[in-house]
Amino acid sequence: MAFAQMQWRSEVLGKQVGMAVILPDVGVPPFPVFYLLHGLSDDYTIWHRRTRIEWYVRDLPLIVVMPDGFRGFYTDNAQGPDYATYMAVELPALVQRFLPARTDRGGRCIGGLSMGGYGALRLALGYPERYVSANSHSGALLFGHRNPDPQDARAPEFLRITGPNPAGSTHDLLTLARRCGERGMLPALRIDCGTEDFLLPANREFLAFLKAEGIAHEYAEFPGAHTWDYWDTHVQEALAFHCRHLGIIPAAPPA
Repeated sequence: MAFAQMQWRSEVLGKQVGMAVILPDVGVPPFPVFYLLHGLSDDYTIWHRRTRIEWYVRDLPLIVVMPDGFRGFYTDNAQGPDYATYMAVELPALVQRFLPARTDRGGRCIGGLSMGGYGALRLALGYPERYVSANSHSGALLFGHRNPDPQDARAPEFLRITGPNPAGSTHDLLTLARRCGERGMLPALRIDCGTEDFLLPANREFLAFLKAEGIAHEYAEFPGAHTWDYWDTHVQEALAFHCRHLGIIPAAPPA
């Protein structure tokens, strides 16, 4: 297994960006790719620093790409950069150019935590032809569905991302999920959240929407809060979920 950090210039963002990559030493290339997204206050190094992700994928023929999403919620900002275009179009093209990655929908999945949980579903539902599966841990799943709380100090920042009254827009996961269902092109979805997490009500509301719409999904709640202990534990279930949809069979241990 190899670990690398890559720096490159994003033409979409007009700046230098970075990503961390885990490359497998089992299986035969080209390999499927798991795009793993960070939360609002973190960067592309955080999953590797705060979890055992490298250990969890040690026997998998899977590339893990952990890109920098900055604070843009992985969506094309109303007043700002086009983060969705950067993540769903520009980044995979770069990965496929320089790494032994598969290029088909069936070889690409995405997941993340908090802002990245929203982002994983935003990208998978906004570009359903590009991802076979998506998962969210502790996701901010109603971001882009309602205006931010005006008492939140970050409200002006969030309004620059979504614009006013974003419901029904490409920022709104409910709208995107409904459109995918109508098109018959839904990625497989898995959502989990801790029972002590402040985002649990938003996750339950999104779950109720999926059930009402008849949209297939997996959902789980586990003890825990908005913490790395929780995400380090439950990324393992997310990996198993993605492996099923990618058709990955873990390598047998050495005899």
